[in-house]
Amino acid sequence: MPAVPPEPPCGVVLAAGAGRRFGGPKALARTPSGTPWIALAVRALRAGGCGEILVALGASLEEAAPLVPADAAIVPVPDWASGVAASLRASLAHAASGTSPAAVIMPVDTPDASPAAIARLVRRARPDALAQAVYDGVPGHPVLIGRAQWSAVRAAVRGDIGARPYLIAQQAELVECGDLWSGADRDES
Repeated sequence: MPAVPPEPPCGVVLAAGAGRRFGGPKALARTPSGTPWIALAVRALRAGGCGEILVALGASLEEAAPLVPADAAIVPVPDWASGVAASLRASLAHAASGTSPAAVIMPVDTPDASPAAIARLVRRARPDALAQAVYDGVPGHPVLIGRAQWSAVRAAVRGDIGARPYLIAQQAELVECGDLWSGADRDES
């Protein structure tokens, strides 16, 4: 009997914020050619090896929802204004109803994200995993959080800081991806 391939991790796009520094919700951002950043993030996660894709939406949810590709699920974040932690908590809670062994998390403001960087984290997907992409040693995205860590992450995150303190405290594996792309997010329009 052939071996059953392991289930892939889910992918999570954090796109619920108001984008104050950006000048509006990044969930509505598009490339100069008109491609929504949300679609690019979903495409990158899928190409990197993720299974189910979740897109956390809050600010401008009604306007952003049509930009979410049909092969991704929308996770509403009613308390989005309290910070990125709300998006992370809502997404991990939604993911917990499925069977993915881990979640690969990336913000929507990384439209140039490399599927190869995502794939490096996907290869580490297991329930106890905790890994973060770094770019020439500088922490960035994506981040991989194994299912066994989800409850602790949801309890630890606060406000607009996200999972960074948890990743440091738990000594997440650092995965160099600087050879694949810059890792830069876009905070200005």
